[in-house]
Amino acid sequence: MTLHINESEVHQLLTMPLAIDAVEDISRKQALGNVLIHPRRRFQLADGGFFHHMAALDKEAGFVATKQYTYVKGKLCFLVSLFSTTTGELLALIEADYLGRLRTGAASGVATKYLARKDAQSAAIIGTGSQAKTQLEAINTVRLLDSAYVYGRDPQRRQQFCEEMSERLSINVYPMDSAAAAVRNAAIVSTATTASHPVLTGEDLPMGIHINAIGANHAHKQELDAAAIAKANLIFVDSIEQSKQEAGDLIIPFQQHPERWNDVHELAQLVAGQVPGRASDSQITLFKSNGIAAWDLAVAVKVYHLAKEKGLGRDLSFYSSSV
Repeated sequence: MTLHINESEVHQLLTMPLAIDAVEDISRKQALGNVLIHPRRRFQLADGGFFHHMAALDKEAGFVATKQYTYVKGKLCFLVSLFSTTTGELLALIEADYLGRLRTGAASGVATKYLARKDAQSAAIIGTGSQAKTQLEAINTVRLLDSAYVYGRDPQRRQQFCEEMSERLSINVYPMDSAAAAVRNAAIVSTATTASHPVLTGEDLPMGIHINAIGANHAHKQELDAAAIAKANLIFVDSIEQSKQEAGDLIIPFQQHPERWNDVHELAQLVAGQVPGRASDSQITLFKSNGIAAWDLAVAVKVYHLAKEKGLGRDLSFYSSSV
């Protein structure tokens, strides 16, 4: 039987610490070649819509996950399917909006854990949407912040975001009038916007900051300008193959100097100790996140096992034998 797990149940089961552990564990497997990834592919639909699909295989654990989602008329619909490689069975269909937000935040949490200064206690968040919330939650999970500074274009949403996250995380969260003001006193920044043009410049970045850039996952979009990329002493991505297809933050400034890709490494390599991370408190470090199916696989397996353990979800009958 296939287990259908809905959004409400994912909310009950998945926490940020669990998601961070899952992403960190599967990153080690990825670095060792035990996890294979199919990068995101897109079909453009009528009226500006998109259909996206991606997949990952954990050879060691015996699971395959595919993620499919649509963006049509401003609405996103996400679904993760989980298969067993041992039996070939479709184990679960998991509604994956919240799952996706947590796994993206968790990946920034892992990057922050390995790349941010050990004494980092302040963060800046550029953007005030649902992804921005899980970015701040993840950063706070690995660094125990005492303050955060937030900028978004809409003053009312900015204020609401700060009030909600201050109460949720029990830290001081301040609305700021610009991205530059938000990062001025921050040791960590996450950009979580839908912007097509840079929201953060090289001039804005203080020495020693760590950057998680999670928006701009199209080749023509940027959240960071070329000067910000040039100031980064260390650049990590989730998948070099996928980044060369859709990380506009890197594709655009690297166009004239493609050899710069040689200095870009995958987060999985850092987690596995295959490449060095931050060497001094003055370095600027960057994690350019596009989102890979390995993270969906990792958290989907967690959700599936927890749902089975707690008796959540509902059985669906597929592939019944005909007599």
